[in-house]
Amino acid sequence: MDILLIEDDAIEVMKLQRTVKKLELKHNIIETKNGEDALEILRSGNRLPDIILLDLNMPRMNGIEFLSILKADDVLKYLPTVILTTSENRADLLECYKIGVAGYVIKPLKYEDYQSKLHKVLEYWDINQLVKG
Repeated sequence: MDILLIEDDAIEVMKLQRTVKKLELKHNIIETKNGEDALEILRSGNRLPDIILLDLNMPRMNGIEFLSILKADDVLKYLPTVILTTSENRADLLECYKIGVAGYVIKPLKYEDYQSKLHKVLEYWDINQLVKG
């Protein structure tokens, strides 16, 4: 799968890369640090990702703002977007599902738990029939 990772924390990016490598997954990870840069990538005319992994707490444009713009776009709204966050804020959770998120995963502190959760998320989306924009 082609995965667009929108994450401003370099440690979190390295953790995801490490997990994909350790699990020997053959996914292509496209990285961006914020929602504005992600929208540029998505609107560039290049091949769209299969899924988006999105952090909520980012500078310039937070995850909820990005999600609102994404879901208002006639082409991009079909891209499954999974929130990967440390936020256990119920208001964030409800707002994300209201806008149309495909999943909301809280990043655990222990690496082994993170790896297990991420593996399940990627396995699930890998077997889905995905809509390409």
